[in-house]
Amino acid sequence: MKSEPDRFARQQDLVPRQRLAATQATVIGVGAIGRQVALQLAAIGTQRIQLIDFDRVEATNVTTQGYLAADVGQSKVLATATALQQIEPAVDIQVVEDRYRPKCPLGDAVFCCVDSISARAAIWRSASNRCQFWTDGRMLGEVIRVLAASDATGFARYAGTLFPQADAQRGSCTSRSTIYAASIAAGIMVHQFTRWLRGIPVDFDTTLNLLAGEWAVT
Repeated sequence: MKSEPDRFARQQDLVPRQRLAATQATVIGVGAIGRQVALQLAAIGTQRIQLIDFDRVEATNVTTQGYLAADVGQSKVLATATALQQIEPAVDIQVVEDRYRPKCPLGDAVFCCVDSISARAAIWRSASNRCQFWTDGRMLGEVIRVLAASDATGFARYAGTLFPQADAQRGSCTSRSTIYAASIAAGIMVHQFTRWLRGIPVDFDTTLNLLAGEWAVT
């Protein structure tokens, strides 16, 4: 009798399955970046994924966020949960159809994929002492910034990136957005997650300007 192929065989040297199996991931915001993060987490075999978002799918989200035409009008977390189950039927998904609330339970790894600095700061205040790995994806047009922290030094440095909303560059990540930039940002975030799983130091600050062809890592 022919045995079933192991779909994880090609990534086994890059993604430790036992560590991944013991980790719950929380994705806050399943818009352009967050939806791609969730899809990639399911694809690499994350067994427990929590999705938090209050929004519904709009027609423009099909172009910029990778939702299906049939998803328009649906809750983003429910539409994303359906997509994850098509990738991995056994994935355990918890959906929160609401804004993030400070008392909301969180996973060991938190992916912050919200639109504004003020929202990030509010989430950080209540989440930073309840997770082991944190990553934040920021995007405006073709400029991507990913911040990641997995130790006390990184967590302390991250707080310094939360400047007042009034100082932010004009426009949110939804004002100028493409699926390809969101997918790249998500890939960098998931890469940092797998570094943490492997016990490799994460890159604290990765900035990529696609149009200028500039990449900086600190």
